[in-house]
Amino acid sequence: MAEEILLTRDGVIATVTLNNPAKLNAVNASMWRHLRSAMEDLSADASLRCVVLCGAGDKAFAAGGDIEEFLTERDTLEKALIYHEEWVAGALKAVRDCLHPTVALIHGACIGGGLEIAGQCDLRICGRSARFGAPINKLGFSMAPGELSGLLALAGPAVALELLLEGRILGADEAYEKGLVTRVVADEEAEMEAYATARRIAAGAPLAARAHKQLVRRLTAVPQGLTFEEVKASFAFLDSEDYREGLTAFLEKRRPQFHGR
Repeated sequence: MAEEILLTRDGVIATVTLNNPAKLNAVNASMWRHLRSAMEDLSADASLRCVVLCGAGDKAFAAGGDIEEFLTERDTLEKALIYHEEWVAGALKAVRDCLHPTVALIHGACIGGGLEIAGQCDLRICGRSARFGAPINKLGFSMAPGELSGLLALAGPAVALELLLEGRILGADEAYEKGLVTRVVADEEAEMEAYATARRIAAGAPLAARAHKQLVRRLTAVPQGLTFEEVKASFAFLDSEDYREGLTAFLEKRRPQFHGR
């Protein structure tokens, strides 16, 4: 397993760590692929009872995707479809479909791709200084359908649109009020509370926990899937001047100037 995704285990509880602290655990293409492999391996291990997901250090769960690699890893429609519909969506599905209950332990920034990962966990425990959002309106592109469906399932259309249209970053208390997180505690207590939660889950009947996960997923309304043409159309931003301006402004650390073309 790549060092970008760390796996540890304490009895029946496993921990998956997003390990890219130099970039606030921004998730790159390799990390998406290895996160999927890690979660699929853990799901196949019937001896486990709970999986905790976290980011390395205390500054971020994950501050989004690795924007720098967008210039090369998803600069064409063909590449973007592989990047998002296969690598990112595949990793998020592996988190969502994990056999065992999952708990996100959130410190600091939980933005964009980080919010997408945490949102696929069953429970989310965060410290009070945690921050949440998806400010991709400032980057000139839209959230991929396979990722937006997860945000919709977690937060509903009103909150999803608020996050995406305003690009505002929410504090922990507001994120809790809007249903993005399960529990907010003092920063120094977040790790302790997340693992206490995992131990409470592990102390319960594992078959019942797995059944409850499956039943909740099955009983929750699933929106009708998009056609392939609709999925392709969602990546029309790749040919826009605004998209190039958004990425350039991000890398140059300046405010973007969008013109709607």
